[in-house]
Amino acid sequence: MSELRIDIRVTGDERGATRWAAVEPRGSPVGTALLLPPAPSPEAGPSPAAASPTEPAAASPTEPAAELNLYVRPVARRRGVGSRLLAAVRAQAGERRLVVDVIAGTAGDAFCRRHGLRLLRSGRRERLLYGDVHLAWLGELVDAEHPAYRLARWTGEVSPAFRVGDLLRTPSGPGNAILVAATASGTSPDDGAEVAAYALAVVGDQAQPDAHQYGPVVSRGHDEQDLGRWTSAALVQYLREVQPAIERIETVTAGHDRRLPALRHLGFQPVRHVHRYEIPYGHSTSTPRKDFAE
Repeated sequence: MSELRIDIRVTGDERGATRWAAVEPRGSPVGTALLLPPAPSPEAGPSPAAASPTEPAAASPTEPAAELNLYVRPVARRRGVGSRLLAAVRAQAGERRLVVDVIAGTAGDAFCRRHGLRLLRSGRRERLLYGDVHLAWLGELVDAEHPAYRLARWTGEVSPAFRVGDLLRTPSGPGNAILVAATASGTSPDDGAEVAAYALAVVGDQAQPDAHQYGPVVSRGHDEQDLGRWTSAALVQYLREVQPAIERIETVTAGHDRRLPALRHLGFQPVRHVHRYEIPYGHSTSTPRKDFAE
């Protein structure tokens, strides 16, 4: 097919995200690209085996990555729309790393390979629908006694290299991040409490009623399954309170993910296999063959 004649228009929003729209001369959008600023993630935050989640995230040797969401309407695919959107994103991103999650075996997966993106990892996207959660049962999980710990909650904005303890000492405010942590009993966040475990959710694009969960993360020396279930249940409950429009929570897991028992206990179910690709900073994507351009 011949290339489609389009204009690329760019806008921003209050979250620091940038959006591009590929628009036909008649004004109809045929594709979009959304670039979200770096968010906390398993590769840019304390790992489950970290000595303490209160320490800064320094496990990854690479800088935090901005997340790219790119979509082209089926009728406009293989006509250069996706390639031009990706080029526009790269031109503005400069030296920042970009990552993109795509469903394995789809047109988006093939698009990433053709453009020279590097496969970082494969995993499963797990989803919890609020309609499937028995809220009374959830409340019982959250209210169960854990004598050695107590829950702390926080909302606001977080940076990729965040310290959980520092966030808990900061007053809650508006933002797209919701944090629940289990701290050692007898201490308070203001006193520099030991954070034994935490779970974090980041609310996505306002046009999509969902949130992405990071964690639970449990420090070495604590009951991983018990605290993982507890903090995850409390996060699901608290997220419902502060973001009632949210309909589902998603997370990505690996094959032997230590979080799986806690997530499955709450009702998370695998919905698809996903691939995460990276465009390293300073890397220009290869030019795809003309007959395969999207």
